[in-house]
Amino acid sequence: QVQLVESGGGLVQPGGSLRLSCAASGSILSISHMGWYRQAPGNQRELVARISGGGSTNYADSVKGRFTISRDNAKNTVYLQMNSLKPEDTAVYYCNAYLGSSGWSWKDYWGQGTQVTVSS
Repeated sequence: QVQLVESGGGLVQPGGSLRLSCAASGSILSISHMGWYRQAPGNQRELVARISGGGSTNYADSVKGRFTISRDNAKNTVYLQMNSLKPEDTAVYYCNAYLGSSGWSWKDYWGQGTQVTVSS
């Protein structure tokens, strides 16, 4: 069984920073891309940032220059460094990983979500 566990969310003032972490554990054989999505109340879930197994990254236009995604393959962990946070970044942030588990079954896995609130 595979689990993604997120941490690092919380309340921060506008202009502040937060760092999210997501660790994958269980019967993992290989991880392809990993990413972060977010969903604000009344909105659809949207891609924030994604990183490939080789380290290539892509970002939503709204976070370019402010957020940085990275991964530690040895720890099966993905990070999201969020700087210059704005109130519109407030949302539940979800970790995602496309990985192969026991028996080389490939599928998408999701974390439980972590709340990020940007407010003064």
